[in-house]
Amino acid sequence: MHNLLPGLRNFSEKVFPTQQKHFEALSQGQKPHTLLITCSDSRIDPNLVTQTKPGEIFIVRNAGNVVPPYGASRGGEEAAIEFAVDGLGVTNIVVCGHSQCGAMAAIANDVNLDKMPSVKRWLDHAQSTRRRMADLPGKCDLHDVVEDNVLVQVDNLKTHPAVSAAIRGGRVQVFAWVYNFESGSIAIYDPDAKRYVLSTEVREETVEDAARFAL
Repeated sequence: MHNLLPGLRNFSEKVFPTQQKHFEALSQGQKPHTLLITCSDSRIDPNLVTQTKPGEIFIVRNAGNVVPPYGASRGGEEAAIEFAVDGLGVTNIVVCGHSQCGAMAAIANDVNLDKMPSVKRWLDHAQSTRRRMADLPGKCDLHDVVEDNVLVQVDNLKTHPAVSAAIRGGRVQVFAWVYNFESGSIAIYDPDAKRYVLSTEVREETVEDAARFAL
């Protein structure tokens, strides 16, 4: 706790007063534009990476940025996705993986997780990633697994009725990202090129044409 108290005090006494009007406005309700599904890894700070303020992104985090297919887990992810789409009306959904992901390393290396049975059960939802990587020619490194897992989870995301209906209705677009925390780079999957491209390579005028990257 002694590691946290100084930060709490600094926020209450110095940070909050400079943003008080923003937080007062948030007390009237939230209207995030994006649902971000990412890993629980402590090295990821979604608001820092996206440079967004409180209230802009609705965040779902778990080991491996996994999205169980609809009905497979009946857990918090399913409820959060439904609420974000149908309750909050987000217009973007991002599934974001990251470099050096421990969950994906366990998948790629077939790590024995018998001593962590809950983790083992959870990662069963990422077995499609393992099967897909096994079908690819040559040896895949961890970054390949991370990138492919994001696309697998996007496919799982689309099995959720709220998401599939919103996509059909043109109310939401889905994107795949991979964050490299060592370099600070974010790669966005381009379905036409069938590869990830660095966000810094995307011209600002094409950012408005989000359909180019929508999956």
